[in-house]
Amino acid sequence: MAVDARSELPGLMTWLFEYGRFAVQIFLVIAGYLATQSLTRFANAKFSSQNLLRVIINRYLRLFAPFIVALIFTILCASAARFWVFDEFVGQTETLSQFIAHLFFLQGILGLDSISAGAWYVAIDWQLYSVLAILLISFSSYQALIWLLTIAAVSSLLYFNRSAQYEAYFIYFIGSYGLGVLACLAKNFADQKIQSFAKMALIFIGVIIAISSLHQVWLRNFLAWFVALLLLQWGNASYPKVESATSVWKTKILHAIAWASRRSYCAFLIHFAFILLANTLYIASGLHVHESGPIAIGLMVGVLVFSSITAQYMYRWVEKPSGRLKI
Repeated sequence: MAVDARSELPGLMTWLFEYGRFAVQIFLVIAGYLATQSLTRFANAKFSSQNLLRVIINRYLRLFAPFIVALIFTILCASAARFWVFDEFVGQTETLSQFIAHLFFLQGILGLDSISAGAWYVAIDWQLYSVLAILLISFSSYQALIWLLTIAAVSSLLYFNRSAQYEAYFIYFIGSYGLGVLACLAKNFADQKIQSFAKMALIFIGVIIAISSLHQVWLRNFLAWFVALLLLQWGNASYPKVESATSVWKTKILHAIAWASRRSYCAFLIHFAFILLANTLYIASGLHVHESGPIAIGLMVGVLVFSSITAQYMYRWVEKPSGRLKI
Protein backbone atom coordinates (compact mmCIF):
# COMPACT_ATOMS: atom_id res chain seq x y z
CA MET A 1 0.00 0.00 0.00
CA ALA A 2 2.78 2.43 0.88
CA VAL A 3 4.39 2.04 -2.55
CA ASP A 4 1.17 2.85 -4.40
CA ALA A 5 0.25 5.65 -2.00
CA ARG A 6 3.63 7.19 -2.69
CA SER A 7 2.77 7.48 -6.38
CA GLU A 8 -0.27 9.58 -5.41
CA LEU A 9 1.36 11.63 -2.64
CA PRO A 10 5.10 11.51 -3.42
CA GLY A 11 6.06 14.54 -1.32
CA LEU A 12 4.20 13.51 1.83
CA MET A 13 5.17 9.83 1.67
CA THR A 14 8.84 10.64 1.01
CA TRP A 15 8.84 13.08 3.94
CA LEU A 16 7.27 10.47 6.23
CA PHE A 17 9.76 7.85 5.11
CA GLU A 18 12.73 10.17 5.74
CA TYR A 19 11.60 12.01 8.87
CA GLY A 20 8.66 10.11 10.40
CA ARG A 21 11.01 8.13 12.61
CA PHE A 22 12.15 11.38 14.26
CA ALA A 23 8.95 11.15 16.32
CA VAL A 24 10.75 8.50 18.39
CA GLN A 25 13.01 11.23 19.80
CA ILE A 26 9.93 13.12 21.02
CA PHE A 27 8.49 9.95 22.60
CA LEU A 28 11.76 9.20 24.39
CA VAL A 29 12.31 12.68 25.82
CA ILE A 30 8.74 12.87 27.13
CA ALA A 31 9.01 9.30 28.46
CA GLY A 32 12.13 10.23 30.42
CA TYR A 33 10.41 13.32 31.81
CA LEU A 34 7.28 11.46 32.93
CA ALA A 35 9.19 8.47 34.33
CA THR A 36 11.29 10.81 36.46
CA GLN A 37 8.13 12.51 37.75
CA SER A 38 6.87 9.18 39.07
CA LEU A 39 10.20 7.89 40.39
CA THR A 40 11.56 10.93 42.26
CA ARG A 41 9.15 10.14 45.11
CA PHE A 42 11.90 7.72 46.22
CA ALA A 43 14.52 10.49 46.31
CA ASN A 44 14.61 10.86 50.10
CA ALA A 45 13.62 7.30 50.96
CA LYS A 46 16.08 4.80 52.35
CA PHE A 47 17.30 2.39 49.67
CA SER A 48 15.36 -0.86 49.54
CA SER A 49 16.04 -3.62 47.05
CA GLN A 50 12.46 -4.82 47.56
CA ASN A 51 11.07 -1.42 46.59
CA LEU A 52 13.33 -1.30 43.55
CA LEU A 53 12.30 -4.76 42.40
CA ARG A 54 8.64 -3.93 42.99
CA VAL A 55 8.86 -0.81 40.81
CA ILE A 56 10.54 -2.67 37.94
CA ILE A 57 8.12 -5.61 38.04
CA ASN A 58 5.09 -3.33 38.23
CA ARG A 59 6.31 -1.50 35.15
CA TYR A 60 6.60 -4.85 33.39
CA LEU A 61 3.05 -5.77 34.42
CA ARG A 62 1.83 -2.38 33.19
CA LEU A 63 3.17 -3.10 29.69
CA PHE A 64 2.63 -6.85 29.55
CA ALA A 65 -1.08 -7.66 29.10
CA PRO A 66 -1.93 -5.39 26.11
CA PHE A 67 1.41 -6.31 24.53
CA ILE A 68 0.74 -10.06 24.64
CA VAL A 69 -2.83 -9.71 23.34
CA ALA A 70 -1.60 -7.59 20.43
CA LEU A 71 1.24 -10.06 19.79
CA ILE A 72 -1.11 -13.04 19.55
CA PHE A 73 -3.45 -11.11 17.25
CA THR A 74 -0.51 -10.11 15.05
CA ILE A 75 0.66 -13.73 14.81
CA LEU A 76 -2.82 -14.77 13.65
CA CYS A 77 -2.92 -11.95 11.08
CA ALA A 78 0.56 -12.81 9.79
CA SER A 79 -0.43 -16.48 9.45
CA ALA A 80 -3.41 -15.45 7.31
CA ALA A 81 -1.30 -13.00 5.30
CA ARG A 82 1.25 -15.66 4.30
CA PHE A 83 -1.36 -17.40 2.12
CA TRP A 84 -1.34 -14.44 -0.30
CA VAL A 85 1.60 -12.17 0.53
CA PHE A 86 5.24 -13.09 -0.06
CA ASP A 87 7.05 -10.05 1.25
CA GLU A 88 9.65 -9.53 3.95
CA PHE A 89 7.37 -7.30 6.06
CA VAL A 90 5.19 -10.36 6.80
CA GLY A 91 8.21 -12.21 8.17
CA GLN A 92 8.93 -15.88 8.66
CA THR A 93 6.66 -18.21 10.62
CA GLU A 94 6.99 -17.43 14.31
CA THR A 95 8.72 -19.93 16.58
CA LEU A 96 8.04 -20.82 20.21
CA SER A 97 11.44 -19.49 21.31
CA GLN A 98 10.76 -16.24 19.47
CA PHE A 99 7.40 -15.86 21.23
CA ILE A 100 8.91 -16.62 24.66
CA ALA A 101 11.65 -14.05 24.04
CA HIS A 102 8.94 -11.46 23.33
CA LEU A 103 7.22 -12.33 26.63
CA PHE A 104 10.30 -11.00 28.45
CA PHE A 105 11.15 -8.22 25.94
CA LEU A 106 14.39 -9.99 25.01
CA GLN A 107 13.88 -10.49 21.28
CA GLY A 108 16.26 -7.73 20.23
CA ILE A 109 19.00 -8.71 22.68
CA LEU A 110 18.80 -12.34 21.50
CA GLY A 111 18.96 -11.26 17.85
CA LEU A 112 15.48 -12.55 16.98
CA ASP A 113 13.12 -10.88 14.52
CA SER A 114 10.31 -8.82 16.01
CA ILE A 115 6.86 -10.33 15.57
CA SER A 116 5.30 -6.86 15.46
CA ALA A 117 6.69 -3.54 14.29
CA GLY A 118 6.26 -1.89 17.70
CA ALA A 119 7.72 -4.66 19.84
CA TRP A 120 11.20 -3.13 19.88
CA TYR A 121 9.91 0.11 21.40
CA VAL A 122 8.10 -1.64 24.26
CA ALA A 123 11.27 -3.60 25.08
CA ILE A 124 13.39 -0.45 25.04
CA ASP A 125 10.87 1.46 27.16
CA TRP A 126 11.07 -1.20 29.85
CA GLN A 127 14.88 -1.25 29.71
CA LEU A 128 15.11 2.53 30.04
CA TYR A 129 12.55 2.69 32.85
CA SER A 130 14.31 -0.11 34.75
CA VAL A 131 17.72 1.56 34.42
CA LEU A 132 16.29 4.89 35.52
CA ALA A 133 14.58 3.24 38.52
CA ILE A 134 17.87 1.66 39.54
CA LEU A 135 19.65 5.02 39.31
CA LEU A 136 17.02 7.21 41.00
CA ILE A 137 16.34 4.77 43.83
CA SER A 138 19.95 3.71 44.42
CA PHE A 139 21.78 7.05 44.31
CA SER A 140 21.79 9.03 47.53
CA SER A 141 23.46 11.99 45.80
CA TYR A 142 21.55 13.32 42.81
CA GLN A 143 24.54 15.45 41.85
CA ALA A 144 26.49 12.29 41.14
CA LEU A 145 23.45 10.93 39.30
CA ILE A 146 23.30 14.01 37.05
CA TRP A 147 27.00 13.62 36.25
CA LEU A 148 26.45 10.00 35.30
CA LEU A 149 23.34 10.79 33.21
CA THR A 150 25.17 13.57 31.40
CA ILE A 151 28.08 11.31 30.51
CA ALA A 152 25.72 8.52 29.40
CA ALA A 153 23.58 10.93 27.34
CA VAL A 154 26.55 12.49 25.54
CA SER A 155 28.07 9.06 24.88
CA SER A 156 24.77 7.84 23.47
CA LEU A 157 24.10 10.89 21.29
CA LEU A 158 27.61 11.04 19.85
CA TYR A 159 28.55 7.35 19.63
CA PHE A 160 26.14 4.57 20.58
CA ASN A 161 23.14 6.12 18.81
CA ARG A 162 25.10 6.18 15.55
CA SER A 163 25.81 2.45 15.41
CA ALA A 164 23.02 -0.03 14.60
CA GLN A 165 24.70 -2.80 16.62
CA TYR A 166 23.45 -1.16 19.85
CA GLU A 167 19.80 -0.74 18.76
CA ALA A 168 18.55 -3.51 21.06
CA TYR A 169 20.04 -1.91 24.18
CA PHE A 170 19.04 1.05 26.35
CA ILE A 171 22.40 2.77 25.76
CA TYR A 172 21.36 3.46 22.15
CA PHE A 173 18.38 5.57 23.30
CA ILE A 174 19.44 6.93 26.67
CA GLY A 175 20.65 10.18 25.11
CA SER A 176 17.12 11.38 24.32
CA TYR A 177 15.62 9.70 27.39
CA GLY A 178 18.27 11.27 29.63
CA LEU A 179 17.46 14.74 28.29
CA GLY A 180 13.89 14.21 29.48
CA VAL A 181 15.16 13.08 32.88
CA LEU A 182 17.36 16.16 33.24
CA ALA A 183 14.51 18.44 32.14
CA CYS A 184 12.28 17.00 34.87
CA LEU A 185 14.96 17.33 37.56
CA ALA A 186 15.64 20.90 36.44
CA LYS A 187 11.94 21.72 36.54
CA ASN A 188 10.44 19.80 39.45
CA PHE A 189 13.05 18.61 41.94
CA ALA A 190 12.60 20.07 45.41
CA ASP A 191 16.28 20.90 45.97
CA GLN A 192 17.16 24.16 44.18
CA LYS A 193 20.80 23.14 43.89
CA ILE A 194 19.83 19.99 42.01
CA GLN A 195 17.54 22.04 39.76
CA SER A 196 20.39 24.42 38.88
CA PHE A 197 22.84 21.57 38.35
CA ALA A 198 20.41 19.77 36.03
CA LYS A 199 19.90 22.99 34.02
CA MET A 200 23.67 23.35 33.64
CA ALA A 201 23.85 19.74 32.44
CA LEU A 202 21.14 20.44 29.82
CA ILE A 203 23.02 23.52 28.59
CA PHE A 204 26.28 21.55 28.50
CA ILE A 205 24.71 18.78 26.39
CA GLY A 206 23.28 21.40 24.03
CA VAL A 207 26.73 22.93 23.57
CA ILE A 208 28.22 19.47 22.87
CA ILE A 209 25.48 18.78 20.28
CA ALA A 210 26.21 22.13 18.59
CA ILE A 211 29.97 21.52 18.53
CA SER A 212 29.52 17.98 17.16
CA SER A 213 27.42 19.38 14.31
CA LEU A 214 30.54 21.06 12.95
CA HIS A 215 31.66 17.56 11.99
CA GLN A 216 28.24 16.12 11.08
CA VAL A 217 24.73 17.43 11.62
CA TRP A 218 22.34 15.02 13.36
CA LEU A 219 18.91 16.63 13.34
CA ARG A 220 17.45 14.09 15.76
CA ASN A 221 19.88 15.25 18.47
CA PHE A 222 18.79 18.86 18.03
CA LEU A 223 15.14 17.77 18.07
CA ALA A 224 15.57 15.84 21.33
CA TRP A 225 17.34 18.77 23.00
CA PHE A 226 14.68 21.20 21.75
CA VAL A 227 11.88 19.02 23.16
CA ALA A 228 13.72 18.89 26.51
CA LEU A 229 13.84 22.71 26.54
CA LEU A 230 10.10 22.86 25.79
CA LEU A 231 9.44 20.54 28.74
CA LEU A 232 11.71 22.65 30.93
CA GLN A 233 9.59 25.68 30.06
CA TRP A 234 6.07 24.23 29.89
CA GLY A 235 6.30 20.67 31.26
CA ASN A 236 4.07 21.50 34.22
CA ALA A 237 1.50 23.54 32.33
CA SER A 238 -1.97 22.31 33.26
CA TYR A 239 -4.00 20.64 30.55
CA PRO A 240 -7.11 22.69 29.64
CA LYS A 241 -10.30 21.31 31.14
CA VAL A 242 -13.10 20.36 28.82
CA GLU A 243 -15.53 22.41 30.92
CA SER A 244 -13.47 25.55 30.27
CA ALA A 245 -13.69 25.25 26.48
CA THR A 246 -15.09 28.40 24.89
CA SER A 247 -16.52 26.77 21.78
CA VAL A 248 -18.18 23.53 20.68
CA TRP A 249 -15.26 22.68 18.38
CA LYS A 250 -12.69 23.19 21.13
CA THR A 251 -14.73 20.95 23.43
CA LYS A 252 -14.81 18.22 20.77
CA ILE A 253 -11.07 18.51 20.16
CA LEU A 254 -10.28 18.26 23.88
CA HIS A 255 -12.60 15.26 24.22
CA ALA A 256 -10.93 13.58 21.22
CA ILE A 257 -7.41 14.13 22.58
CA ALA A 258 -8.35 12.86 26.04
CA TRP A 259 -10.08 9.81 24.55
CA ALA A 260 -7.20 8.98 22.20
CA SER A 261 -4.42 9.51 24.75
CA ARG A 262 -5.77 6.83 27.09
CA ARG A 263 -6.00 4.34 24.23
CA SER A 264 -2.78 5.29 22.44
CA TYR A 265 -0.71 2.39 23.82
CA CYS A 266 -3.24 -0.18 22.59
CA ALA A 267 -3.54 1.58 19.22
CA PHE A 268 0.24 1.58 18.86
CA LEU A 269 0.44 -2.15 19.61
CA ILE A 270 -2.41 -3.28 17.36
CA HIS A 271 -1.74 -1.03 14.37
CA PHE A 272 0.76 -3.30 12.60
CA ALA A 273 -1.68 -6.23 12.59
CA PHE A 274 -4.20 -4.16 10.63
CA ILE A 275 -1.48 -3.08 8.21
CA LEU A 276 -0.89 -6.78 7.56
CA LEU A 277 -4.60 -7.41 7.04
CA ALA A 278 -5.06 -4.41 4.75
CA ASN A 279 -2.10 -5.37 2.58
CA THR A 280 -3.39 -8.93 2.42
CA LEU A 281 -6.81 -7.68 1.27
CA TYR A 282 -5.12 -5.37 -1.24
CA ILE A 283 -3.12 -8.21 -2.78
CA ALA A 284 -5.57 -11.12 -2.41
CA SER A 285 -8.38 -9.16 -4.06
CA GLY A 286 -6.19 -8.20 -7.01
CA LEU A 287 -6.54 -4.46 -6.32
CA HIS A 288 -2.77 -4.08 -6.25
CA VAL A 289 -2.46 -4.76 -10.00
CA HIS A 290 -4.09 -1.38 -10.66
CA GLU A 291 -1.35 0.37 -8.62
CA SER A 292 -4.00 2.84 -7.53
CA GLY A 293 -2.89 5.51 -5.11
CA PRO A 294 -6.42 6.49 -4.00
CA ILE A 295 -7.33 2.86 -3.20
CA ALA A 296 -4.10 2.43 -1.20
CA ILE A 297 -4.73 5.66 0.70
CA GLY A 298 -8.34 4.58 1.38
CA LEU A 299 -7.08 1.32 2.86
CA MET A 300 -4.60 3.25 5.01
CA VAL A 301 -7.44 5.36 6.38
CA GLY A 302 -9.35 2.13 7.03
CA VAL A 303 -6.36 0.82 9.01
CA LEU A 304 -6.44 3.93 11.21
CA VAL A 305 -10.18 3.56 11.80
CA PHE A 306 -10.03 -0.15 12.68
CA SER A 307 -6.95 0.39 14.88
CA SER A 308 -8.81 3.08 16.82
CA ILE A 309 -11.94 0.95 17.24
CA THR A 310 -9.95 -2.09 18.36
CA ALA A 311 -7.86 0.05 20.71
CA GLN A 312 -11.07 1.12 22.44
CA TYR A 313 -12.00 -2.49 23.24
CA MET A 314 -8.43 -3.47 24.13
CA TYR A 315 -8.26 -0.55 26.55
CA ARG A 316 -11.61 -1.45 28.12
CA TRP A 317 -11.17 -5.23 28.28
CA VAL A 318 -7.40 -5.66 28.65
CA GLU A 319 -5.36 -2.60 29.61
CA LYS A 320 -7.72 -1.09 32.18
CA PRO A 321 -8.38 -4.37 34.08
CA SER A 322 -4.68 -5.33 33.90
CA GLY A 323 -3.82 -2.02 35.57
CA ARG A 324 -4.83 -3.68 38.84
CA LEU A 325 -2.02 -6.24 38.48
CA LYS A 326 0.48 -4.79 40.93
CA ILE A 327 2.80 -6.05 43.59
